[in-house]
Order: sequence, then C-alpha cells, then structure tokens
Amino acid sequence: MQTKGNTVFITGGSAGIGLAIAKKLAAEGNSIIINGRDEERLQNALKELPGAVGIQGDFASEADRIRVADELKNYHSDVNIIINNAGAAFAYLLSETANAHEKAKIEMNVNYIAIIHFTELMMPHLLEKEAAAVVNISSLAVYGSHKFLPTYGATKAALHSYTMALRYTYEEQKNVQIYEVYPPLVNTEFSAEIGGADGIPASEVADELFW
Repeated sequence: MQTKGNTVFITGGSAGIGLAIAKKLAAEGNSIIINGRDEERLQNALKELPGAVGIQGDFASEADRIRVADELKNYHSDVNIIINNAGAAFAYLLSETANAHEKAKIEMNVNYIAIIHFTELMMPHLLEKEAAAVVNISSLAVYGSHKFLPTYGATKAALHSYTMALRYTYEEQKNVQIYEVYPPLVNTEFSAEIGGADGIPASEVADELFW
C-alpha cells in the first residue's frame, strides 16, 4: 500500500493515537480528514494539522456514522483510506459494579458494531479506488483480558475476528488492503485511568503504522 499521496479519514482523530497518526501521515504527504465527537477539541486538533479537514460526529451514533459517510462520499470523494480508531473503554472491577452489562454494551457498540457499520458504508466507495485500505486500530487486549478492563478485551477480540473475516472476504480484491494494529498500553488521555502514563507515546504507534 502506498503511504504517500492518499486521502485518509481517521475516526477519533482529534486526540491520542488518532491525532498522532494524523500528524505522521500528514508529514508523509497525505491529505488528512479527522473526526471527533467534541467540536472544540476537533478545532484545536486542526490547528496542529495545517490543511486538514475536520468532521464532527459521535461514532457511537448510527445516524452520525451515516451522515459522516455521506459527507465523505459526496464532498471528499478522494478518500481511499479509512482508519477506524475511535474507541471506548471502562476501567472497573466486576465485583464492584452492578452495571457491567451497560458498560459492555457501550464498549461493544463503539469498538465493534460501529466499525462494522462504517466499513460497510464506505466499502463500495473504497472498492472503486485504484488503491485503498481499511485500518482497524485494535489492542493487545485481543490476546487476554485484565480484571480492571473486564469487558474491553472481549470487544477487541470481536474486532480482530471481524477484521480477519474482512481480509478473507476481499483478499482477491488487490486494490483494497485490510490492516489491523495492536498497540500495547499507550500514554493518552483515553488510557489515563488504567495507568496510561506508563505506556508508550502515541507517536510510536503512528511511526509503526505503515512501516
């Protein structure tokens, strides 16, 4: 997959890993479109990405996913790479909560269902491109759970299974590549409550993404 000259859309691109990836790919000569839930944070991120475009939207919302996909296809038709980075995680102990199922529902929606839906919305568009890619940001949590993240790992395992199926489905379509990234603990605001300060910098994930 060419790593220069693309138009890349990144969900959850206004902070953390998503923003680090956006900066790296912009520096490498790609056009960048980032998404974020919070408009103020999105605008602040754009100040660090000269020439980039922002599209506000909450990927937990089906209506927002449809709206963003339509905006990309209608107004940014050069998009040929989507990076599914937006995520949700709750740190808690199963022994100390009575609503683990509610937390799991939120995590599963954002980390799994939303990615399936958005990819489904964008895949016909990507298949028309000479070279395209879908990149799913997963986690090393795919390979094992943790008592302080009791339901998060399962959502990433589900994402891994889906990504493998997606790759098998389109393996004969040489113009569309499917990638999965497995970051370890990363030092971001997202991971702060689970000891993220001890993790690797988000820029390191970005450096390893296509290299």
